[in-house]
Amino acid sequence: MTPPNPMTLGEHLSELRHRVLVVAAVFTVASVAAFILYSHTLALLLAPYCQALGPGHSCHLYVTGPLDGLSLRVEVAAYSALAICLPVILWHGWRFVAPGLLPRERRRAMAFVTSSTMLFAAGAAVAFLVFPRALRFLDAVGGPSLHQLYSPSSYVGLLLLMMAAFGVTFELPVLLVFLQLAGIVTPTQLSSWRRWAIVALVTLAAVITPSSDPFSMLAMAVPLLVFYEASIVIGRLVLRARNAAPAH
Repeated sequence: MTPPNPMTLGEHLSELRHRVLVVAAVFTVASVAAFILYSHTLALLLAPYCQALGPGHSCHLYVTGPLDGLSLRVEVAAYSALAICLPVILWHGWRFVAPGLLPRERRRAMAFVTSSTMLFAAGAAVAFLVFPRALRFLDAVGGPSLHQLYSPSSYVGLLLLMMAAFGVTFELPVLLVFLQLAGIVTPTQLSSWRRWAIVALVTLAAVITPSSDPFSMLAMAVPLLVFYEASIVIGRLVLRARNAAPAH
């Protein structure tokens, strides 16, 4: 068994400072690039709105203040830079903590980080895909007498909030598998709680969905139920493999 890499407190702080500076430099460069490529990013963000309106309609956002355009450009550039830098942040975070972990702990941590990233990205993608239906519902629920004129902050804010909400809730299987590995719950307990879990997850989807439309609620609730069942199966397989492994 390879022992963790011994480092003094000063060496840890020096390494942390170096990695923070690297991430800050990458974020600065990414922010400048995202600010320059703002029009392409905004066109991507407007795609669900244009799809909701259908062909032949103008999908423009409307500003009411002279600084709204600049604030939107800065906001979009900042979020875009954060998305671009996320792999760099995760990589340097992993490289900082990995020397203090045992090989088996490194493999587990890498699996959790990879699965968490993929599930968050999948949740954000699902939110982006169902957002046009959410907009159609929100447009129709007010009645034919209302005509929607979206401001950039309200539209982009709702879209990003939807993507963040879906991304976070899609982390459910990672959380449940971790709880099983930690011995806090068992697969048998999760199976016995299935009926209550269905009610709780559907309620969670109804409460946490920012747009509150039935399509988005369904798009969140169904994967959560599937993830709940999948986490039970994964927990059983992982625990069985850990129990079968020879003790060192």
